[in-house]
Amino acid sequence: MENNKYVTPLSGRYASEEMNKLWSNDSKYSTWRKLWVALAETEKELGIDITEEQIEEMKKNINNIDYDIVSKREKECRHDVMAHVYEFGVKCPKAKPIIHLGATSCYVTDNTDVILMSEALKLVKQKLILVISNLKNFAMKYKDVTCLGYTHFQPAQLTTVGKRATLWLQDLLEDLEELEFVQSHMKLLGCKGTTGTQESFMKLFKDEEKVKQIDGKIAEKMGFNHVYSVSGQTYTRKLDSRVLNLLAGIAQSCSKFANDMRLLQHEKELEEPFEKGQIGSSAMAYKRNPMRSERINSLSRHVMTLAMDPSITAATQWLERTLDDSANKRICVPESFLAVDAILILYANISKDIVVYENVIKTNMMQELPFMATEEILMNAVLKGGDRQELHEKIRVYSMEAGKQVKELGKPNDLVKRIAADKTFGLTEEEIMQALNPNNLCGRAPKQVEDFVKERVNPVLEKYSDLIQDLTVEVNV
Repeated sequence: MENNKYVTPLSGRYASEEMNKLWSNDSKYSTWRKLWVALAETEKELGIDITEEQIEEMKKNINNIDYDIVSKREKECRHDVMAHVYEFGVKCPKAKPIIHLGATSCYVTDNTDVILMSEALKLVKQKLILVISNLKNFAMKYKDVTCLGYTHFQPAQLTTVGKRATLWLQDLLEDLEELEFVQSHMKLLGCKGTTGTQESFMKLFKDEEKVKQIDGKIAEKMGFNHVYSVSGQTYTRKLDSRVLNLLAGIAQSCSKFANDMRLLQHEKELEEPFEKGQIGSSAMAYKRNPMRSERINSLSRHVMTLAMDPSITAATQWLERTLDDSANKRICVPESFLAVDAILILYANISKDIVVYENVIKTNMMQELPFMATEEILMNAVLKGGDRQELHEKIRVYSMEAGKQVKELGKPNDLVKRIAADKTFGLTEEEIMQALNPNNLCGRAPKQVEDFVKERVNPVLEKYSDLIQDLTVEVNV
């Protein structure tokens, strides 16, 4: 790392080595060269006088890039693609006359962007599946552990720790479905020339049937099944918007989980992993801050805001081509992938080893349990002959008085004693306590976990079992 220059934390600190490598100059410019080889091979197949010797010379130099020559040439011509054409020609003197023949710059820049985004989505999917697997294990392990459910972050009806995890899982499954859709609809630009009419190739081949084959042949060589049927000089910038919206959706799901973890860590019910030598605070040695969850929230904001860039770009392109997208694309597309990669690394790390404090969960739940069971108490009292409306009002008043004891006086919740002392309810304290069994107050939560995992999660993990074999993630500081 050059310490006298700015380096984005996404590459220098947070994202994985494989995602960094994918968006590197070596990856980008070697892909340009592969596309020039594919173009030359296609033109040779369709009758242009290109020799096998020229093509082999190009193939041998795909990764042999002299960046000093490129940099010097770009300063002279002010054109990055032509600087690389020049440098490739220096390395391939025999092939020099036919490199980039009939193509425009977007042939290499746009097709490379699609290829790199497609490969990056594979890395995102792999980590997404790993998080889904981790959360599935967590949900099943804690499906029967009853806990407070919250609405408005106020205690509401009971749920289970595992059931709450299915909510995180469901969001990720929605993201996976969207990712699969976007992956299946990725298309190359192909090679259509300056305004998308393939005019240069019509001049080159003078045969429309041959020109019609160019896109398909190039796509096949680059591992794609589909090419945009029509284009200007570029592929529609709606593709970038679609991809970054997908990444923003993943960031939303991850951020929701991280927020929940931070809230529950405050309640001392759950905790993200805390390593033996980890320091929580430079000042307060006792602290165990949820810094990984906080980092997820922080990076997620970045991804969600970056999604605005391509949407504005797609809306403001002029006619067949304008260059006000280029600088923006160089920043927002790689950064979105690097940030989501970093987010999923954190999510995988946390979800694998979430710490659960069952005794604290039980203590918090029992403190609120009389309030949670008021509906059950009301129904039992009505079955003994009580008036539902009259008893409902009494429970409301008693609940307010019991709440005052807890919040204003710091005393235990005495709602059960107040109700038992009121003869109109017809219930003893023992009968009321029987109604307060937490396992009878969380509905179908445990069975919902089992059904959800069986019907929705397991089929996904079986489908992608090969993606999570031997996959490990490491959180950088």
